[in-house]
Amino acid sequence: MITKAMKQGLSFAFVMAFLVGCSSTDTKTDEDAAGAGANGGVTTGTADGGALGSSNGMDDGMEELDKVIYFDFDQAVLLPAARSLLLAHSERLRNSDASARLEGHADERGSREYNMALGERRANAVRDFLVLQGVSRSNLEVISYGEERPLALGSGESSWSKNRRVEIDY
Repeated sequence: MITKAMKQGLSFAFVMAFLVGCSSTDTKTDEDAAGAGANGGVTTGTADGGALGSSNGMDDGMEELDKVIYFDFDQAVLLPAARSLLLAHSERLRNSDASARLEGHADERGSREYNMALGERRANAVRDFLVLQGVSRSNLEVISYGEERPLALGSGESSWSKNRRVEIDY
């Protein structure tokens, strides 16, 4: 009798610890996020894969690379276009002392916890590809924002496809 109650109590404690670990510490309100513009104040590449003209923080005279890798729905598999872009990023990271933060994102579909995990899987897929190309793992930081920082607001495939991404921040 007592062991059954202990098992239930331990199970409840484990579930609660897991949920607390998955909670967000972002203090930004919805109004703050909406006031930052459609992209939440994040400067990234364009949805059509074009490069931005702003500096990426590396003053090496090299051309600007698109810093956004897009994914299919509910997938963390790199698309062929992403692989070719990541080859250019890997060359840049191998030939400099720069480090990069890989920020994983997901669209709004799915639970908050699932999207955090999906964003992390996407960022890890990018990290693993870069490491296989010779980039030092210690120069890469992985972080997941899940659905918390959408690039495009709205409920439709055109918005969702822009939010399924990993951003590379030098």
